[in-house]
Amino acid sequence: MITLKDIHKSFGQQTLLEGASLQINHGDRFVLVGPNGAGKSTLFKMLLGQEEPDLGQISLKKGAVVGYLPQENAPVSEEEILNYALSDWKDADARLASKAKALLMGLGFKLSDFNRKMSALSGGWAMRVALAKLLLLEPDLLLLDEPTNHLDIDSLFWFQKYLQSYPGAVFLISHDRAFINAVCRAIVSLQDKTLKIYHGDYEHFISERKAERERLESAFKRQQEEIAKMQEFIDRNRARASTASRAQSMIKRLEKLELVELATESKAMRIRFPQPSRVGLKVLSLKNVYKSYGETVVYRDLHFNLERGWKMAFVGHNGAGKSTLLKVLAGVIPFDSGQRIVGPDVKVGYFSQHREGQLDFDKTIFEEALGVNRANSEQLVRSILGSFLFPGDMIHKKVSVLSGGEKSRLSLVKLLLNPPNVLLMDEPTTHLDMASVDGLIEALKGFEGTICFISHDLYFLNALADHVVHIDGGKITVYPGDYDYFKRRQAQWHEENPQAVEVPAVEKIVKPITQDPKKIARRAAKLEEELSVLHQKLEELAAQLSDPELYADYSRVQSIGSEMEKIQEMIQAKEKELLNQP
Repeated sequence: MITLKDIHKSFGQQTLLEGASLQINHGDRFVLVGPNGAGKSTLFKMLLGQEEPDLGQISLKKGAVVGYLPQENAPVSEEEILNYALSDWKDADARLASKAKALLMGLGFKLSDFNRKMSALSGGWAMRVALAKLLLLEPDLLLLDEPTNHLDIDSLFWFQKYLQSYPGAVFLISHDRAFINAVCRAIVSLQDKTLKIYHGDYEHFISERKAERERLESAFKRQQEEIAKMQEFIDRNRARASTASRAQSMIKRLEKLELVELATESKAMRIRFPQPSRVGLKVLSLKNVYKSYGETVVYRDLHFNLERGWKMAFVGHNGAGKSTLLKVLAGVIPFDSGQRIVGPDVKVGYFSQHREGQLDFDKTIFEEALGVNRANSEQLVRSILGSFLFPGDMIHKKVSVLSGGEKSRLSLVKLLLNPPNVLLMDEPTTHLDMASVDGLIEALKGFEGTICFISHDLYFLNALADHVVHIDGGKITVYPGDYDYFKRRQAQWHEENPQAVEVPAVEKIVKPITQDPKKIARRAAKLEEELSVLHQKLEELAAQLSDPELYADYSRVQSIGSEMEKIQEMIQAKEKELLNQP
């Protein structure tokens, strides 16, 4: 489908590619990996025709269509979400509209969202619409730059399933190991200014690279020993008339010797969080917290205790209230009633996936870091910036020109320069490369304080979490274990409670609520239980509708869509009744 042959590409004195070749065929599933600055984005630009190689050829099969999703370039539009997703089609029929809805719902949107304006969405949600729009076109080759950055776990699982059965070829850049292993069949490594394919999963690639490095180091060592012996012979014999000719011959051999070169190892973040001061067992508590957004109640009578030393992951479906809970704990948003109790000497640090308000884009990297804590010396700030891959004069770059990964690293620097003993982190791995994710995991494992975090990166989740908080329908359940343990318990519960996902066939007319407090409480509990069941059924139907194999059966798509609309009406009625409880 697309062929790169003997590609050379340089920018000034920096050579990115030298004699690089690659063949991408129909149905291939490749991931492009390499250190920051190696030229991954440049390679994508050349595949798109936005950059030209200095030497070599890029050939695209006649008629083949290439589609591209950038890492950060949220669309700006006043169109409605559904119309924007369909905007590349002049005459979108009902079948195409159904497919667009299925894609949007798979990526986390609700039926009620379709008529919302694009301008009302955050950058992350706008990127999801851009992804749906791209998938609707079904290009022959999908180029995806960090496509999971703006997805939650539910939409991530849907997306990887979709890509597994995608009819065209997929070539992506990603730092998400679990996603790579689920989707890709081969790793394309941009290393030593060339491209090399490793068939298999990411762990196989790492193993092969390690073995290659060891073989190269062994060959380098042997050659250096040989060179040293040759040089010693030359030094001993070049001045003697009887052996000068032999020495001269050895010099010529040495000059013709093809040297084994060791590739420069890519730098990784070397993070070390300062150990916090000792605090009491209970570091943060919420009591009787009520939190709503307008008529939407997120939490009612919420109780939550966070204990010293826990590394706790928040999980739940899209819109369940994960980020809201994290922000309430951090004290960055108000709640309607209840208490937030902070333990003695507890200092909370909050890391948001959204950089707005956290970074001053008019400042330089150094100014932004230096302003965190005036007690920090300039030498300390420079040293920590260097360990986060901001070396030398780079610290004088403006924050406004930094990439997403660089902004994430700078936000982590700011946390480090004003160290807390409770870390609350919302998607901390977004925009970080794999080496940086590994560095962050090791640093957080060694952090003796308390951590609560939200992440869609399953590798990060399992590597760090020792507790999982499942958030569903305003209720929270704590599981003492990692994410895999949580998933096993969830599967076990669904096996034991199959009736929990059934939806009542007939919705009864709600009778006027009596003023008896006990009956009010019972009715509220019943409503919450029914809402949980309805939400579960809605998610199951959405999963069915977003299955690519369903597109061929338009009547089935219509039937599922109608059922979902009825359930949403039931949910709205029950939520309204619950909200109006005396």
